[in-house]
Amino acid sequence: ASRELWSSGESDSKARRRLDRRALPIERTKGSEILFGIAPCALALSQFRRDPFRLFLKQSSGARRLVMSEFVLQATARGVPVHHVQRRELDALCRGQVHQGVCLEATPLRFKSLEEAEKPDLGDGESPNRQLIWLVLEQIQDPMNLGALLRSAYFLGVDRVVTSQRNSCPLTPTVSKASSGAMEVFDVYSTDDLQSFLKAKTAEGWEVVGTVSKPKDVEDVPVISCLEFQWNKPVIIVIGSEGEGLSLETQLLCHRMLAIPPGRVLHPGIESLNVSVASG
Repeated sequence: ASRELWSSGESDSKARRRLDRRALPIERTKGSEILFGIAPCALALSQFRRDPFRLFLKQSSGARRLVMSEFVLQATARGVPVHHVQRRELDALCRGQVHQGVCLEATPLRFKSLEEAEKPDLGDGESPNRQLIWLVLEQIQDPMNLGALLRSAYFLGVDRVVTSQRNSCPLTPTVSKASSGAMEVFDVYSTDDLQSFLKAKTAEGWEVVGTVSKPKDVEDVPVISCLEFQWNKPVIIVIGSEGEGLSLETQLLCHRMLAIPPGRVLHPGIESLNVSVASG
């Protein structure tokens, strides 16, 4: 009997501990989303492109404690309430993503309309005659790929990124995290008629350059190695979806197609690069 009582007490204790480990429910503001990660949250607070509602921080020590103190200062300056919570609450807020001890509840970011991109802002120190380069994405669906694409485009100096609206990934917190926060500072545009957009840019004197992993799959459009590519006019580089590449309709609007030559004879089944790596 004593053994049974001891066993029952042990079960109750385990049940209490399981209850203690459950995340406390945190009510979300209607229409908000949860941004997570140090870079996305810090840039979102500093850029004023989102409306922030609440900042959630995990108590930290050492070097991370200084980072959290900076977050408190940022949030206080913008009048954003700061909540110090346990890791389990942060895990629940961002559904188990890598949050680095920081979550920010804020309004979502949206794609900008293409009309807003018709007159590029070259900046104060840039020549108005320099060659523009825009990156166009057709049906990129993976948020990790889209984030990595935006990070590379921002770092390498792409002037504009335009995505097709159909079958494309929206600007989610996962995209922001994968972009290391580049999405928070870099405008992304979208169009519901990619082919008409490319035709219009061609009429304006832009060169439209597609991309392909297997040159033999392309008809009626010259294919060159990206190592040989040079341009002397504004250029649009079009990247296709992860599985299918560029649609035939888009391919036929390209003046040239670029291919990346492999460094060895490739084993069947490993014949292409990840779309974000190839774009970089």
